[in-house]
Amino acid sequence: MEAVLSATSPLKTLHPSFLSSKTPSSSPPFSLKFSLPFLPKRCRDNRFRKTETAVWRITNSQTAPTSMQASKSSSSSIPSEMNAWVYGEYGGVDVLKFDSKVSVPEVKEDQVLIKVAAAALNPVDFKRRQGKFKATDSPLPTVPGYDVAGVVVKVGSQVKGLKEGDEVYGDINEKALDGPKQFGSLAEYTAVEERLLALKPKNLNFVEAAALPLAIETAYEGLERAGFSEGKSILVLGGAGGVGSLVIQLAKHVFGAARVAATSSTGKLDLLKSLGADLAIDYTKENFEDLPEKYDVVYDAVGQCDKAVKALKEGGSVVVLTGAVTPPGFRFVVTSNGAVLTKINAYLESGKVKPLVDPKGPFPFSQLIEAFSYLETCRATGKVVIHPIP
Repeated sequence: MEAVLSATSPLKTLHPSFLSSKTPSSSPPFSLKFSLPFLPKRCRDNRFRKTETAVWRITNSQTAPTSMQASKSSSSSIPSEMNAWVYGEYGGVDVLKFDSKVSVPEVKEDQVLIKVAAAALNPVDFKRRQGKFKATDSPLPTVPGYDVAGVVVKVGSQVKGLKEGDEVYGDINEKALDGPKQFGSLAEYTAVEERLLALKPKNLNFVEAAALPLAIETAYEGLERAGFSEGKSILVLGGAGGVGSLVIQLAKHVFGAARVAATSSTGKLDLLKSLGADLAIDYTKENFEDLPEKYDVVYDAVGQCDKAVKALKEGGSVVVLTGAVTPPGFRFVVTSNGAVLTKINAYLESGKVKPLVDPKGPFPFSQLIEAFSYLETCRATGKVVIHPIP
């Protein structure tokens, strides 16, 4: 991996006045020039605190445009510098710094440059920032962000299926924990391999599209690895979360589940049913593992594998995203794949599968710290999305 980094001044604590200013004078310049070949333990304790959410968004929102002016851009109009969020050390949200002079990334022959319209946050984002997998991380400093939706403004010489002006979405990191990109999606521009992207579903705006990639690919791959198929039953732990809400929908509408059950707090039971759950279990009132009904697969998005195995039929399996693994449970790390998104697009465009955007969002680019702080409470419903991105 080749990277040329130059810092004209050390990172300093971000002045509070930044949140009312796009490019605060106190923000230190920290220019990055990249030439990079492109290569979650979910929250547990807080997930089981009783919360009430009266409003959620699962239908197409009008908070973001379905197209953007960047679609008219050409490579000749791309600036040399851009706005981005950067951290130069591992830690809490306080290590995130806004920088208005980050170099726009160069595009390799198999990549496209995207003008970012929206980006979603994931637990892996803050765990990476906290240094939870620093041994396999790319070198600091880092522009964070996995999920992206935006417009192609430049294509590499070997790109065959995408062109300037295409509206796309995807998870920019092929392997979530193994050398994720140093230059992520929480910036005005990001460079991504063509194979990791898909055309944005025509009926979704950029906020909704950004909410999907990593979560829906995780949901899909987990179901495939568990051997889930038509006629089987499934229990989803954490059904109102970013991944869980999509597991419900994919199991029901794509894989042909005979029965879907899911857990949530009291205020989100109706949401689970609207997503396709046949049985909504209130974890504040019932222990799912003590109920008489058993399942072919339990998809554990909250770290309860020791209890999940008690809800299995003989020969069943537990998909584990976080926490300790109790056999026959298994854990995996998702592989980003644009072909999976392309396959699922038909279900998204038909309305059978819908993105779930947390009703507190989208958060503007200037409020990224607030957005991460909210995500880290583990009380979000669906996905936390950043939009607009200047």
